[in-house]
Amino acid sequence: MTGTSGPHTPPTPSRLAALRLRFDALAREIAKFGVVGALGVLVNFAVFNLMRHGTDLQVVRASVIATVVAIAFNYVGFRYFTYRDRDKSGRAKELTLFLLFSVVGLVIENGVLYAATYGFGWDSPLQSNVFKFLGMGLATLFRFWSYRSWVFKALPAREAVASAESFLDEPAAEVTRAGRAA
Repeated sequence: MTGTSGPHTPPTPSRLAALRLRFDALAREIAKFGVVGALGVLVNFAVFNLMRHGTDLQVVRASVIATVVAIAFNYVGFRYFTYRDRDKSGRAKELTLFLLFSVVGLVIENGVLYAATYGFGWDSPLQSNVFKFLGMGLATLFRFWSYRSWVFKALPAREAVASAESFLDEPAAEVTRAGRAA
């Protein structure tokens, strides 16, 4: 059984290195998404509380306006900071998908606030901010998945190169193991 790999064969160093690179890239992406998202949360809360306390708008309407302002802010941050290295060829399609998924996130975020306010009568300033924050958290999970999967796609060439490199590394590892076994 020398020179073969099976389910109990430990991963090769090249596979571990490739896995580490992918993990590091994902960690950087999450950190950048988090920075833009945190700034977007501040924008969202600032506009929400200004609208809530500076106008006579109902809670959910003020929240929807704040969410729309934050969506515009976040698009700029994601496009030019978080995903600046991603494919830029189809901007109209990208913006359309971004807005579509952002509207779904808006519904999730403000649906939580709506349920708390009109379903349970929890509409004090503190309660409104707490439920807005909870809605943002749920919407953020959805947005992260949808933006990275559908809106800001990785460039195909980068994935193809990584795949080709891992493909090329594998036979070399097998040849090295077979040479040692002989």
